[in-house]
Amino acid sequence: MRRRVVLVFLAVAATRAFAAEYPTKPVRIIAPFSAGGSVDLVARLLETDLGKLLGQQIIVDNRGGASGNIGTELAKNAAPDGYTLLVNTLPFVTNQFVYDKMPYDPINDFAPITLLCSVSAVLMSHPSVPANSVKDLIALAQSKPDALTYATAGPASNPHIAGELLKNMAKIKLLPVHYKGGGPSMISTLSGETQLRFGNGVPQALPHIQAKRLRGLAVTSATRSADAPQIPTIAESLPGYEFTTWHV
Repeated sequence: MRRRVVLVFLAVAATRAFAAEYPTKPVRIIAPFSAGGSVDLVARLLETDLGKLLGQQIIVDNRGGASGNIGTELAKNAAPDGYTLLVNTLPFVTNQFVYDKMPYDPINDFAPITLLCSVSAVLMSHPSVPANSVKDLIALAQSKPDALTYATAGPASNPHIAGELLKNMAKIKLLPVHYKGGGPSMISTLSGETQLRFGNGVPQALPHIQAKRLRGLAVTSATRSADAPQIPTIAESLPGYEFTTWHV
């Protein structure tokens, strides 16, 4: 992440070479999802290091809603002066396949800077769900179509795509419940309002798994995570499954 932050700094500095005094005021990073999710986490990591490099205050502005469309449109309409940055993830490009009308063009309305990181997700369940493995979960879902719910950060968001891929490959029916971001979706599964959740990033999921507030069923990457090698992959029960996302 720190290496990527340096790349971001160099790219921003290059685009503003004609203004040697840049930055002369705080720089805003728009995170188009609620606080507590993966986009918010990446934005705040960027906030810390980029602020040191630029010697200026960096402000993370959470503008959740419509699977990131609200905050992304806000970034599109900002002055192109280098003082508004956007951190986003999969919905930045997938929303166009879900929404009839889009408030932005991901190709033509933005100047790309860098790939910040790529992460896999963790399939977690509330302890009340009678399934200790992906095989158990698939069998349970087959016996009770649409009875199990899984929390997402909105239509076409990372958890939604991961869940739909599982449904398609396992030929099961799960009911997605959409929230405004990863934070609210996490709270819903912790409280038992939803039964399942695909959480981006093993480090974010581990504290809840270790505290036994959630059960870690599997990771979505092709191989096990070095951060939690005891958690199997979904592919070990469902060959060919793999879901890894990115943040830009």
